[in-house]
Amino acid sequence: MRKEKDKIKIIPLGGIDEIGKNMTVIEYKDEIVVIDCGLKFPDDEMFGIDVVIPDITYLIKNKDKIKGFFITHGHEDHIGALPYILKQINVPVHATKLTLGLIKIKLKEHNLLDVVELVTVKPTDVIKFQRLSVEFIKVNHSIADATAIAIHTPLGAIVHTGDFKVDFTPVDGEVIDLQRFSELGRKGVLALMADSTNVERKGYTLSESTVGESFRKLFQGVEGRIIVATFASNIHRLQQIMEAGIAHGRKIAVSGRSMENIIPVASELGYLHVDESSMITVDQINKYPENQVLIITTGSQGEPMAALSRMAAGLHRKVQIKTGDTVVFSSSPIPGNEKSVFNTINQLYKLGANVIYESLAEVHVSGHACQEEIKLIHTLVRPKNFIPVHGESRHLREHADLAFNLGQDRNSIVIPENGDVIEVARDGIRKNGTVASGHVFIDGLGVGDVGKIVLRDRKLLSEDGIITVVVTMEKESGMVVSGPDIISRGFVYVKEAEVLMENARLVVREVLDECEEKRISDWNVLKTMIKDSLKSYLYSKTMRKPMILPIIMEV
Repeated sequence: MRKEKDKIKIIPLGGIDEIGKNMTVIEYKDEIVVIDCGLKFPDDEMFGIDVVIPDITYLIKNKDKIKGFFITHGHEDHIGALPYILKQINVPVHATKLTLGLIKIKLKEHNLLDVVELVTVKPTDVIKFQRLSVEFIKVNHSIADATAIAIHTPLGAIVHTGDFKVDFTPVDGEVIDLQRFSELGRKGVLALMADSTNVERKGYTLSESTVGESFRKLFQGVEGRIIVATFASNIHRLQQIMEAGIAHGRKIAVSGRSMENIIPVASELGYLHVDESSMITVDQINKYPENQVLIITTGSQGEPMAALSRMAAGLHRKVQIKTGDTVVFSSSPIPGNEKSVFNTINQLYKLGANVIYESLAEVHVSGHACQEEIKLIHTLVRPKNFIPVHGESRHLREHADLAFNLGQDRNSIVIPENGDVIEVARDGIRKNGTVASGHVFIDGLGVGDVGKIVLRDRKLLSEDGIITVVVTMEKESGMVVSGPDIISRGFVYVKEAEVLMENARLVVREVLDECEEKRISDWNVLKTMIKDSLKSYLYSKTMRKPMILPIIMEV
């Protein structure tokens, strides 16, 4: 009997051809480790959806094999799905101190903090199982405590860079562990999975420390209030904004729920050093001269309910934007958010604020490696096989070409899709089938109860509205007792379309008369006839296709 070839399965369940919901399964025989557990925010077509998480059907089927979640860093697209998925698969979560601090905030909100095992790790730590070992490696990113992960297997190491950049002058002094990448490369790396976000950008990513100097120069001579919007999770950015504000004699207030949650955690864990004497509440900002106030806020991505967006719309209870305010966007728009961000900027300009954003000043640097840094990692690791991850299709293709130009054999490069089963053996790499993958929608308290049909209906409602037809009929005889009554929402303003609505009622009445004559007693058939006749009539008169909802009440 032919012995089955020894192989490792790598299965991305999210983060491929998208920015967000990162999750990768590494499987060897009867052991599975899962790297990251992220969410992504909904597209414009996902009406009413709060967030999107990966489909974990495969993990549920194989939950007995799972050794744990291993988290590279604390951004939403890497930790945001944990509260939803841990309710279905309760396994240990391994992460560095700050990352676990942010995870704890989420688990507390979902009443999971006391039921999930959380394991604190630090770079260089190795978690050993019977067949697999998981090693954490220090990298730089736009959040403290970011790591790469190396999975050591009997066939060789699988290296996942996580989100990374090469920063030789990081704010906390903790540089990327290039030596460890080099050591792994010398020993032999079976496969490399690497961040592709900035692969289209030539050169190097600027150091985070350059932003601090930009803020100091920017704040100089500003007479009014300064409002800075940035990601709450970018602890090093917050540190530099605070230091620049204090250097210019400003008191610091914080606005936004995530900012208010994260700053105490980061301070308590020693990642953020806050001068308490310089901190004030948003309620106190009017007690100080405007040239002594700095407000740090959420909303740098134009999120509708974030603090800065509410300020721009005049809906914030404590902060009203006025002439003389300087608003700084210390971020770049995430792909897909550009319209929301520039809408917010335009609203702020209309209110008289002076707005500064990335294209006007160096108030943001990326947390992702550009081409030269990516080349450095490839050169140090020298993988036998390569899988580009964390990016859209164009990024993955560009990264594959970059690897090829560095000498990687084309046959050893696999461009994945979510759900692909990628098998890596000593003699090569290949795709071999797929598993369930895709979007699971979170809407309020519902997880996965909104699907494509519901989204299609919501799309139709948003485009042409709804017509409800109400008819009361006698159960035994099928005779119409009252109606039809027609109710319009989002279709036409009834008072200005009385003739149209009256004629629509007559169309339905004709259908009911026909059913009486033919003695049709099946209400489903009757509803279909009403929908078809009314749809044809309304389209002929308006060229619109509202959703038609017939309701038959029996007496």
